[in-house]
Amino acid sequence: MAIPFAESSPAIAKAPHILSRTPLMALAVAAFGIGTSEFIIMGLLPNLAADFNVTIPKAGALVTGYALSVTIGAPLVALATAHLERKRALLLLMGVFILGNLACAVAPTYNLLFAARVLTALCHGAFFGIGSVVAANLVPRNQRSQAIALMFSGLTLANVLGVPAGTALGQALGWRAAFWAIVPIGLAAAAALVFLVPPQAAGKSNLIHEFRVLRRPQVILGMLMSTLTSASLFCVYTYVAPTLLVVTRVSPHGVTLTLLLFGVGITIGNLLGGALSDWRPTAFLVGSLLALVISLVALYFAEPYAVPCIGMILIWGAIQFGAGAPLQSRVVDHASEAPNLAATLNQGAFNLGNATGASLGGILITSGLSYRSLPIASIGVTFVTLALAALSIHLQRRTDLARAW
Repeated sequence: MAIPFAESSPAIAKAPHILSRTPLMALAVAAFGIGTSEFIIMGLLPNLAADFNVTIPKAGALVTGYALSVTIGAPLVALATAHLERKRALLLLMGVFILGNLACAVAPTYNLLFAARVLTALCHGAFFGIGSVVAANLVPRNQRSQAIALMFSGLTLANVLGVPAGTALGQALGWRAAFWAIVPIGLAAAAALVFLVPPQAAGKSNLIHEFRVLRRPQVILGMLMSTLTSASLFCVYTYVAPTLLVVTRVSPHGVTLTLLLFGVGITIGNLLGGALSDWRPTAFLVGSLLALVISLVALYFAEPYAVPCIGMILIWGAIQFGAGAPLQSRVVDHASEAPNLAATLNQGAFNLGNATGASLGGILITSGLSYRSLPIASIGVTFVTLALAALSIHLQRRTDLARAW
């Protein structure tokens, strides 16, 4: 049986409702800034490609580079900050985030922008990994998925407010203005962390022991599922702006509106996913993946028609993000003796999926296939995820039977 988190706040008994946790709201503010910086590239992809005179797939490499930086950098940054008190580590990572976005705003060439994105991404995985542990330690065990989902609601709200606003700002004043606007968000997030998040001692686990814990089959399967669900998302989402312009033939204003609705969808899906997963985790995991396949089929047929396409992007986003926080909670639960490293590596797994999905989409487009091929590729990725979920359930049942005997 998984071991619960050792550090629990005494305030839990006094404030049982998940939404009453002010520190969780502070973590959500920071997640909003990071999410805006990560996802804003999607809305600005045509502008960046035109400004630097590169192709859309090459501009899409900014997504791949960011994601790979998270994947490779997350465990290294987690190890480097392992000895730090967790609040101090979060503030250090937020400082890297602010500097990275300043560098993006002033980058004179594509290569320097790429390097600035890589720098910004270094804070991403470790922040969400450590932040997930901090969030989980603030609530009772049966509210852990909801706590993580509430922190991640900042990430999804970034798609409701930050990305559409940044896209509109970038279209009106140039893409650099969008990155300049992210800097004060980072400063506000740092202030919220200083004043609202209580200190939490660094984990005391031996690093060698932590890596041994991460070899468990259920932990590995959870991370693989995180990677594949994210790949399914980014294969389509990376190229959503050119798809809407070329296939659906909406205006740039329509692209901004669609990104706004996508943000609404993923926010709803994220919060519902956290609550439903706490209730019926296994059933919800399988059900959400089956629903994802259906939504991608519907999106494929809806793409040539503006209203159905925009509506399906909202629904698809809600279903896609529904599994995000539960998968994070699942990995942390099965590796609870190594929570910091497990949560951080799972963020790396999500971002490996981001890179894989963006690269897969770029390869398909470069090879001459249309943007309409992207949902079909995502369906194939989701079927592989379903197979891994079935294997995970089978292993869990075998373990439960062994314990019963």
